[in-house]
Amino acid sequence: MDAKNERQIKDFSESIKPGYQPLDDDEKGLWMQVDEVERELKNSNFIIDDPALNEYVRSVLCNTVGEAECGEIRLYLMRTPHFNASMAPNGMMQVWSGLLLRVQNEAQLAAVLAHEYGHYERRHSLQSFRDIKSKSGSGFFLSFVIPFAGLFMIDSIFSFNRDMEREADDISLDYLVKAGYTPISASEIWQQLRDEQDATAAERKRKSRKDKTGGLFATHPNTGERMETLKTKALAINVPDSATDNIEAFRAAIGPWWPRLIDDQIKLNDFGATDFLLGQLAEGGWTADLLYAKGELHRARGNPGDFVEASDYFQQSIDAGGGYPEIYRGLGLAQMRSGLKEKGQANLRRYLELAPDAKDKPMISMIAGVVQ
Repeated sequence: MDAKNERQIKDFSESIKPGYQPLDDDEKGLWMQVDEVERELKNSNFIIDDPALNEYVRSVLCNTVGEAECGEIRLYLMRTPHFNASMAPNGMMQVWSGLLLRVQNEAQLAAVLAHEYGHYERRHSLQSFRDIKSKSGSGFFLSFVIPFAGLFMIDSIFSFNRDMEREADDISLDYLVKAGYTPISASEIWQQLRDEQDATAAERKRKSRKDKTGGLFATHPNTGERMETLKTKALAINVPDSATDNIEAFRAAIGPWWPRLIDDQIKLNDFGATDFLLGQLAEGGWTADLLYAKGELHRARGNPGDFVEASDYFQQSIDAGGGYPEIYRGLGLAQMRSGLKEKGQANLRRYLELAPDAKDKPMISMIAGVVQ
């Protein structure tokens, strides 16, 4: 073994600790280039700048991996309606809003955050970069590729291999247990995603792709294998009675964002997946929030009978104490499409009363017959 390979193996034998700085030219160059991507990211229109939501997600991260460790991480919540989170080698973490919609409790969120932190802790990006660089035979690989990568392409360039993904999964279980969360949560996430893929396929009358790899998860282990491995390892852990999934805190934090997350999901035009997500979240009962979302889903699809169903769900949401102004907008628009013009306009006017600064005020005012 040559001296360079010996040094690389030694480098990766130790995890990143608080205050860590890149060790050699490869790592310094990698950090420098990703710093440029982060500077671009800070100006992105996709960033969710809600202080309360950001503080909550950061608190989960810190509770899971440790206060000192999370101090190194710059967390960015991105309004992108797909399930994904990523970790860059310089400490930049992204969490997409579609993930916040799909995880069902704080323990599941913690499992994802701990997994991503595991990639950072074990310096997987640097390992991947050196592997790509050695295969490319080109010293200018980074300087050429990264500037054209874009904010959401960096993961595909420095994808972690399957062994790295498995290592990050193991790390996440350790962190979940130490933080007092239920470790089975890490496996449950993948069961939910597989079931969602089945629902999409059923609605579109296609074969499910849950056992295929590709897209965001092209370099990950098969989701079925991943789910079973995490489940087996979690069940082998002696979990104390005090372990929690902290579902109430999660729901309270996500609640104010619920209408926007659902609106983004519905715009993906995946009725089967969205209907599945709502049904899954409603296992403990149909809340006003979920009834509103169900109404929006049917209103957006707009098949024969959907507007009548949508109106019924919106009314159930109101009767259940739903306080979103958007409920009245949805009800009014659905009633208008069902031929109930007078009732529809009345509910649209109610929406405008509750949301006087609504962005769609000019359009809704026109539909509701409000004189400006």
